[in-house]
Amino acid sequence: MLASTREKLKKVSTATVSTALFKLGFKNQFIQGVRPLAAGKPTMVGEAYTLRYIPAREDLNPITVFKDPKHPQRVAVESCPPGSVLVIDSRKNARAASAGSILASRLMVRGCAGLVTDGGFRDAALIAELDLPSYHNTPSAPTNLTLHQAIDINVPIGCGDVAVFPGDVILGDDDGVIVIPADLADDLADEAVRMTLYEDFVTERVLAGQTIVGLYPMTSDESKQDFENWKAQRQNKHEQ
Repeated sequence: MLASTREKLKKVSTATVSTALFKLGFKNQFIQGVRPLAAGKPTMVGEAYTLRYIPAREDLNPITVFKDPKHPQRVAVESCPPGSVLVIDSRKNARAASAGSILASRLMVRGCAGLVTDGGFRDAALIAELDLPSYHNTPSAPTNLTLHQAIDINVPIGCGDVAVFPGDVILGDDDGVIVIPADLADDLADEAVRMTLYEDFVTERVLAGQTIVGLYPMTSDESKQDFENWKAQRQNKHEQ
């Protein structure tokens, strides 16, 4: 992902991106059932680095597996690249935690951009205080070992009913998390910025009392001309 694309996506919403994706035929990119642990954090943007869990099997998943330095969960935390988002496939099951505050803290210190699971996190209140946008289904205290067995790193996964491929661009805000196919990210960021500009114009007009008919969506020549005039005035102000 280009640095300029990252900066553009930080200025747009998941709602706008979902509409831009819909225009391209993508209907199922918004991860279902996850929410931010803390609202009001900066928009999360980063490339997906994935971890996949399967149902735990007792003879293969005792507490002693954490002694293995090659344990996939630990390796994922230590290898997720700075600027990337660790996305965890927990099979939409929050009965045991996908991770806790210590692992989240390690990701933050390593410069990762965020953390997402369709399961739950333990120590949720502590994670919410970190400088790391994080998203989950619901808090969950039991260790992941009671239910989940970490099995694969950086492979295609499902998270909240959405396919996530390594390198896909993950965007998260207070509404939730959306997945942008990697090869579409640059062009889609440009489109989302254009859409956001028009939405700013529409919001200003609606708050001033104008009807949405012909304005949203833009179906009248008058609205089109008003928008062009508004952009020109805005540009002039920025240049002064």
